[in-house]
Amino acid sequence: MKQFFTFLVAILISTIVLAQSPDLMSYQAVIRNSSNALVSNTQVAMQISILQGSLSGVPVYVETQTPYTNENGLVSIQIGSGILVSGNFSAINWSNGPYFIKTETDPDGSNGGVQYTITGTSQLMSVPYALYAKAAGSTATTPAHYVGELYGGGVVAWVDNTGLHGLIVSMVDLSTAQAWSNVTGTALNTTNDWSGTTNTTAITGQSGHTSSAAKLCADYTNTNYGTGTFSDWYLPSVAELNHIWNNFYEVQKALTNDGNTATTPLVRTYYWSSSEYYTYEAWFYSFFYGYSYTYGKYYTLYVRAVRTF
Repeated sequence: MKQFFTFLVAILISTIVLAQSPDLMSYQAVIRNSSNALVSNTQVAMQISILQGSLSGVPVYVETQTPYTNENGLVSIQIGSGILVSGNFSAINWSNGPYFIKTETDPDGSNGGVQYTITGTSQLMSVPYALYAKAAGSTATTPAHYVGELYGGGVVAWVDNTGLHGLIVSMVDLSTAQAWSNVTGTALNTTNDWSGTTNTTAITGQSGHTSSAAKLCADYTNTNYGTGTFSDWYLPSVAELNHIWNNFYEVQKALTNDGNTATTPLVRTYYWSSSEYYTYEAWFYSFFYGYSYTYGKYYTLYVRAVRTF
């Protein structure tokens, strides 16, 4: 097994805290030190920047906070309530994106943030709609959908800024032990990191293919959980699994509280993506900590289907 890259272990929860003033955005992150050990029950220092345009874009807002981690290394903060460094959070025009969140963390927060040794930047894929609507003014309308909504045969795991399009994750795991494909020694060279539909078609159409994680998803027709029956499911790409991870707690809450005993919540384990790495390996996503890794295609992992709307 090889680790190619990691995502910052941070979960952006796309909810808006409707405080009186200013608007706030909830944010959670798991903090680990340079040895990959959890930083538990400790005060840490964080500098949070909202960047416009790109990963290295202009910071339109910067603040610092010194929260405490819990026993699991988790910090929970509200962006917009920290010590202002620059910008105005309430004045950000969210309709003029894309926007990215950059977090810099000093595991020793007792000094207020002297040495930020942990840095990560990720795109804000789903702007909290109350903020977006505020920036858009009176022309904005209520979005049709939101993260955590039971819709389209599953749970909405990501929405775009309009709330009209997004990603739905199935209500159940399709397998707990499925190989990526029975074809393990031939490179597809046609998969990518962002389009699971393209990848699924490529995998299931490969010469000699008889079984795969992608086929499980392509053949899946969901039970009607009250939001319709659909058969256009596919195996998510590694980027689409990252969408689910970014909204993990909202999705998990919906899966846990839907009241249907047949529903299976997400498991903190390894899920296959449809993104090939090279001839013998493919990407999977760890819902332990939000990392992407590669495994041999013959390994058997969990499978969860998605569809778009």
